Amino acid sequence: MIRPLTLALLLALSATPLAAKVAAPTDYAAALADPARPAADRERDAARKPAELLAFAQIAPGEQVGDFVMGGGYVTRLLAAAVGPTGKVHAFQPAEFITFRKQYGDDQAAVDAAYANVDAVASPFAAPAFATPLDTIITVQNFHDLYLKPFPEGTGDKASAALFAALKPGGTLVIVDHSAADGTGTTQADSLHRIDKAAVVAALTKAGFKLEAESDLYRLADDPRTTNVFDPAIRSKTDQFTLRFRKPS
Repeated sequence: MIRPLTLALLLALSATPLAAKVAAPTDYAAALADPARPAADRERDAARKPAELLAFAQIAPGEQVGDFVMGGGYVTRLLAAAVGPTGKVHAFQPAEFITFRKQYGDDQAAVDAAYANVDAVASPFAAPAFATPLDTIITVQNFHDLYLKPFPEGTGDKASAALFAALKPGGTLVIVDHSAADGTGTTQADSLHRIDKAAVVAALTKAGFKLEAESDLYRLADDPRTTNVFDPAIRSKTDQFTLRFRKPS
């Protein structure tokens, strides 16, 4: 009979921590070369640096990954190729977005039909209904939307808590968003579609996350951070922050 202490030691040595697993180096060239990706996606790759984003997010084959606010599906398609047939991408589109513009639902349905490992998720913005605990959640240029005026006060806090609950212990949340001027908090979300990085860190720390890493992947110091991101003069040339948070094990 194995003594309890010996058994505990054997289990500890044989277990692979989630943090160590997702940190393993991965070649994302195949994901970028996926023939199912449309030409419009490939044209955006130079600016969006998909391989670097996937590497920062530490996406690995076989993982359960959430795309929080999938939009047109650019990130969803990358994730589907990166996690492979043994993984799953849970592509979330807020029900409020689909009600506002039918195209959001059409885009979600198209990606869901094109990839066997994509699961379409549509539910209230503050309560994403992911069906299974996730290894990683990514949201690109959408966290500020939680603070748009049409949404009730407190939507950001509720969604942050829901994202925390959706992850496995040790799971990660990656945020990319348009930078607002320091000290502006969430006040520029509606007018400029920007958010202060410090406000994001504060909201997610309150929800229980730990900030683990930051990248200058989309850093553009020339952006004064005072212009609406859809202004033709600045569109696709905004300063953006990239953060990785971890849910404690």
